[in-house]
Amino acid sequence: MERVILLGKYLKKYYKQLSFFLILGVVALVVVDIVETEVPKFLKDIVDNIDGMTTPALWEILWKVLLCALVIVLGRVGWRLCIMYASKKIAAGLRGDMFQKSLRLSNSFYHENKTGTIMSWFTTDIETIEEYFGWGTVMLVDAVFLSLIVLIRMIMVDYALTLVAAIPIILIGIWGFLVEKLMGKKWEERQKAYDDLYGFTEESFSGVRVIKAFVKETNEIHSFAKIVRKNKDVNYNFAKIEVFFDVMIHIIINATIALVLGFGGFFIFQAYNGNGINIFGHVVDITVGQLMEFLAYFDLLVWPMIAAGQIITMKSRAKTSLKRITRFLDVPEDVKSPENATKLSDVKGEITFKDFSFKYESETENVLKNVSLTIKPGELIGVVGKIGSGKTSLATALLRLYNFKEGTLFIDGVDLMKADIESLRENISYAPQDNFLFSDTIANNISFSSSAGNQKDIENAADFADISSNIDAFPNKYETVSGEKGVTLSGGQKQRISLARAYYKNSPIMIMDDTVSAVDVKTEETILKNINEQRKGKTTIVIASRVSTVRHFDRIIVLKDGEVEAFDSHDNLMKTSKSYQRMVYLQQLEAEMEGGKNNG
Repeated sequence: MERVILLGKYLKKYYKQLSFFLILGVVALVVVDIVETEVPKFLKDIVDNIDGMTTPALWEILWKVLLCALVIVLGRVGWRLCIMYASKKIAAGLRGDMFQKSLRLSNSFYHENKTGTIMSWFTTDIETIEEYFGWGTVMLVDAVFLSLIVLIRMIMVDYALTLVAAIPIILIGIWGFLVEKLMGKKWEERQKAYDDLYGFTEESFSGVRVIKAFVKETNEIHSFAKIVRKNKDVNYNFAKIEVFFDVMIHIIINATIALVLGFGGFFIFQAYNGNGINIFGHVVDITVGQLMEFLAYFDLLVWPMIAAGQIITMKSRAKTSLKRITRFLDVPEDVKSPENATKLSDVKGEITFKDFSFKYESETENVLKNVSLTIKPGELIGVVGKIGSGKTSLATALLRLYNFKEGTLFIDGVDLMKADIESLRENISYAPQDNFLFSDTIANNISFSSSAGNQKDIENAADFADISSNIDAFPNKYETVSGEKGVTLSGGQKQRISLARAYYKNSPIMIMDDTVSAVDVKTEETILKNINEQRKGKTTIVIASRVSTVRHFDRIIVLKDGEVEAFDSHDNLMKTSKSYQRMVYLQQLEAEMEGGKNNG
């Protein structure tokens, strides 16, 4: 990464794709630079020959100036179109690569990195790289080619004055070398401060209901103000260094202009009096027109010198941003399909656990221990247990959201660690516990698994989840926008829309992770009835917090501290499983107490 940033490994492919535009843009830029250096010669001819210049000769020069101006205009339009187009395509492509990478990363990565931090990579860091490849390329070409062309022209006028004018280039180079690392370090601090700001803001917006419920608005405002102050201080420190750097460059440039004017005027005065200045055997003998030409060249040299200074700070920022993005793109994809993976097709729905154990990377102990059981195709299975017993972990294992030991979990006899992940997930419908909804219409949320939603199937899915009457009551019905994360809907409505989305997929295996906990008893009964009737012959697993939800299922898995205590029908579990018996007793007692309160 310490190499030139333009050679970043994730950027090389874009040079191949956009080489035509980049080359054409650079050529147009160089042509503009060459033509610009022709104009000072016309100025010199006019000044030195003003007394004896005829009108036709003056018009000839003016037409040449106009022709140069036309070429410059066309050239500038050309390089802007080509180079800026290429920079935006690079930024868009890199952002697309990052998004594709984010979809392939496992849940572990998102447990360790805040959403706000990730968003800053996709926004400020990408914008910094886009700026470098757009204006940075322009500045780099001008700093090299325009400087070189102008210096050659200046030497042709007089090399002694050119030595004086070369002072700022040397000083700017030394100054830039000293400042570059400091700028990179300060930019990284600035980006980290943005990460904190993004992260805090995103978390506050997501948890705004909790903040209001606990009357913590004032605390949040104070915490936000503290982060903003830190962000302001970091940005202020960075801006101070950047401005100081730019000011020093302008001081050097203006001081050099003063030197050139002073020495040039002195040389002309001495030559006019017949006392040409001798420097290392070279007699400086220039005319007023040549001095004007030289000053015009130096005026052209000012921009490349400023560009050279800016490209140093821009490179420092871009290098830091590219390091952050590269670290993200280099994150190992630990959950992926193996080579020669087995694709699941015509899935019947048999699920087999063989001495299956599982733990999260952040945990030291297994959350599921030595699970061994077989779910037959088409069975309706319940999963119950105390909080933290491993119910949701069982579902995430089936979806292959994490890695586990080979030869311990199978669907239709296929080892999930050897299966093609895409085909595996295509055959499983999942209604998650958090009931996440996109900020989109209810129809699009339900038909999320299909690129072209069928309205009849959407309505059937809504009927299955017993949410259709609620949707029909909304002014825009199925075109109602749910809001970010379903903020405009109640908890029960979000649960049922999430369930409808899973049912719409119509997969041979469906997993419902506590998706009826926020609905009333009557609604729950309707949903369970629909499961029995409409999921007949397809494997369905329902994770529940209430025993009443699963008591009529084919079989029930009872989890205790990550282990399967029992796996049988409700009637048999009432005879063999102490944990199940206790759950039934406690929930019956709770129901009786609730009934007593209502009667009172």
